[in-house]
Amino acid sequence: MVTAATDSVREVPEHSDSGPGERWPIMNIVVFGAGGRAGRQAVAEAHRRGHQVTSVVRDPAGHSDLPGVRVVQGDVTDEVSIEHAAAGHDAVITAAVDLSVPPHDFFTMSVRALATGLGKAGVRRLVAAGLASIMPGPSGVPLMDEPGYPNEYRAFYLGHAAGLDALRSCDLDWAYVAPAGDFNHDGARTGRYRIAEHGDPASRITYADFAIALVDEIETPRSRRAAVSIREA
Repeated sequence: MVTAATDSVREVPEHSDSGPGERWPIMNIVVFGAGGRAGRQAVAEAHRRGHQVTSVVRDPAGHSDLPGVRVVQGDVTDEVSIEHAAAGHDAVITAAVDLSVPPHDFFTMSVRALATGLGKAGVRRLVAAGLASIMPGPSGVPLMDEPGYPNEYRAFYLGHAAGLDALRSCDLDWAYVAPAGDFNHDGARTGRYRIAEHGDPASRITYADFAIALVDEIETPRSRRAAVSIREA
């Protein structure tokens, strides 16, 4: 299920005229995959808004450039590791990927481990960074099945799809947030994004603006047990 489209642009005001906690209640947020491009921007966005952030990576020694946040070692496919990292937190963002593991195995194992570990930690809200290729395109079928769509990474697409199926079967209050197309890898944060009607291979959103949508789904959840496509405003 994809949430309904809207023409409204989501925009996050700067904190220049207010201190942390004045616009949003301060929350304790865990980010798995905090060393990757999407995860790193999610950490930065949550920290920018004044939240307390725990960044979970495989090797904390390699991520000393995540300032102002707590960095811990963890494994998103291990329920005990997840429970320990998430204890005492309000919500979780996962943008984790491990290319050394077959995609189907990684994404299904991580969702199952998150469902169990977060359940034991008493954390209900999970926001997962998703993939455009498995979201519906203009015809209603997944983008990866549209004529002419590049499929050299189809195993990765199918792994994401299996992970989304696993989310649908778990008891968490989850949101699956995917770019409508690809990322603008070099673009700067604009503070704006739009909910897309469907996937669009021509769409490009910056990682920083994508992270705004991830953190918005923590602060003011709109997508509950649903997937949503995000595009540039």
